[in-house]
Amino acid sequence: MNKEKETISNEHEIRLQKVQDLRVEGNEPWPYRELVDATCEQVLSEFDEGIEKEYKIAGRLMTVRLHGKTGFATIQDRTGRLQVYVRQDKVGEQQFELFKTKIDIGDIVWFSGAVFKTKMGEITLKVEQFKLLSKCLYPLPEKFHGLADIEIKYRQRYLDLISDPDSREKFKKRTRMVTTLRSFLDQHDYLEVETPMLHPIPGGAAARPFITHHNTLDSDFYLRIAPELSLKRLVVGGFERVYEINRNFRNEGVSTRHNPEFTMLEFYTAHEDYKFGADFTEKMLQKVVKSCCDDMEVLFGDHKLDFSKPFARLTMLDSVMKYGNYKQDDLSEKNIDKAIKQHNIELDKSATWGHKLLALFEELVESKLIQPTFIMDFPVEVSPLAKRDPKNPAITSRWELFVAGMELANAFNELNDPFDQAERFKDQAKAHESGDEEAHHYDADYILALEHGLPPAVGVGIGIDRLVMLLTNTTSIKDVILFPTLKKKLI
Repeated sequence: MNKEKETISNEHEIRLQKVQDLRVEGNEPWPYRELVDATCEQVLSEFDEGIEKEYKIAGRLMTVRLHGKTGFATIQDRTGRLQVYVRQDKVGEQQFELFKTKIDIGDIVWFSGAVFKTKMGEITLKVEQFKLLSKCLYPLPEKFHGLADIEIKYRQRYLDLISDPDSREKFKKRTRMVTTLRSFLDQHDYLEVETPMLHPIPGGAAARPFITHHNTLDSDFYLRIAPELSLKRLVVGGFERVYEINRNFRNEGVSTRHNPEFTMLEFYTAHEDYKFGADFTEKMLQKVVKSCCDDMEVLFGDHKLDFSKPFARLTMLDSVMKYGNYKQDDLSEKNIDKAIKQHNIELDKSATWGHKLLALFEELVESKLIQPTFIMDFPVEVSPLAKRDPKNPAITSRWELFVAGMELANAFNELNDPFDQAERFKDQAKAHESGDEEAHHYDADYILALEHGLPPAVGVGIGIDRLVMLLTNTTSIKDVILFPTLKKKLI
């Protein structure tokens, strides 16, 4: 056992003994409740030097400084921190002894008293009564600006939230962002819905699914990869503007930008196209930045991201030409293999021109897209649910939005031709049978829905976790997910 663990263990034993002592003395360490009528922020904001207003507050004890028969402490609640002042002649000798010997940093304590300002100018609650509400059996992290141990930070998120105000603010900001997105969509006549997490057939995105089994039905189900096919069924049903903010699950690697369980916003708009989707997404994200950040220019790592200007737009082909320094003829079906070999990109022998163009984009372009940029017009082979461009059937009316080298959003005109969709599902099914675990299955029920008429529509998906990363200057997705997926802890 290392020294730090030994110290924690010893402190734990001491606090366990205090629990026994409290009960012997008739003090319940975890009583029912006490009336709380104010927050720390409220006490501070309402302070009037001429009036000693009384409050009943509660919070976690963060610091204690004892001076003979008096003591100062700091408590923390959901709104911030407040100093409290405990005097023996106010609370009584027995209670003051209890405060000195049985109350520890980390305990949740209720205080009542009048507010005043100290000689040092700090607004403080002069305690008349106090009561232990919940005994903390372990010492809090010593560093008040975050846990040094990253493993503990993620596995015991409550300790991170208790000790790091920046982490608390980050997750509060996340909530404000989601609220702003929801409000923006609601104001534009979109209907929020919830669709199933368990799917009989995986679909809606190219990804490897999680598989589970329903015992009563004796059937395998898949945790949803995306809600896309369910939401489009609702558009068929007449919900012409619909959205969902919820979890997706993909049985893939864990990295600073990927978590197997993540949050997406998907919304669908009937009788509009992918250019409308780009315009709408741009306005919505600008609204989020304006509402949740101090400036329309946001720091992310070494970059200053400018959300105030119109987002750049490039076709995928043009972006590879620009960043790879190629001419259009260099990327023709006849010549593209030279570019692939030039950059030592390995592809399956069955790879088509579209797969090759995407591979060049990922190799040469993606990491260079720092300012918000829409990459438009994806090859049809890598867009199995997107509608073909009527002027060029080799590409689809699809875009992805990139910021700071990360894909943030994906959108396309929805494929509503049931015959075309059935053929693409068949191609995907063949790829799946050949070993591509990310390829779509053939979804006959979805084809049936299309046969009842899906109106022209555009769908947009936005990664909430990555959006929070960008707007809080956070380089790891684990820091914006309250409970990220981790390896099983070895005991």
